[in-house]
Amino acid sequence: MTTLALLWLPILLSAVFVFVASSVIHMMTPMHKSDYKKLPDESKVLEAMRGNKVEPGQYMFPGCTSMKDMGNPEMLAKYQQGPVGSMIVRNNGMPSMGKCLGLWFLFCLGVSCFTAYLTGHGVDRGHGHFAMQDVFKVAFFAAVLGHSFTHFVDAIWKGLSWATTIKFLIDGLIYAVVTAATFAWLWPASAP
Repeated sequence: MTTLALLWLPILLSAVFVFVASSVIHMMTPMHKSDYKKLPDESKVLEAMRGNKVEPGQYMFPGCTSMKDMGNPEMLAKYQQGPVGSMIVRNNGMPSMGKCLGLWFLFCLGVSCFTAYLTGHGVDRGHGHFAMQDVFKVAFFAAVLGHSFTHFVDAIWKGLSWATTIKFLIDGLIYAVVTAATFAWLWPASAP
């Protein structure tokens, strides 16, 4: 077993490298430009929301207060008429990019820690060619779980489009390759 203390460098560097890779993907490529659509006649929708004092939070519409309401003919008619969706309303003002980027880096660091834990239990210390392949494989699949599969939950339960979900899956596969390569590169040598 390889301990987390021995893996501090690949943990830290893989988080940094994933952070940089995600910045390149989201700022320098057009891949995610079409992820979100603008509301038609946005100004009227926003004015209606302000007029109704919509507070920050998560909303579903039409909104049901219980499972019993789901079978109500009036509620069924609302679902048939549409629109049907979910919405996240944030606090007023520009989102703090510094805070979001800081939380994203902490998330990357967390995925790297779990990757290190799983890889450390799955692969012995050593630098042989086969050990590096094993490190890469285990670290890759551990990182894929952390970086890719959470987006399927958003597609299944929140209605995120499958096209956007696939793009996030591709992002996660890239992050997993970056993480796995870092772990394979910096895997500690066998004990003397």
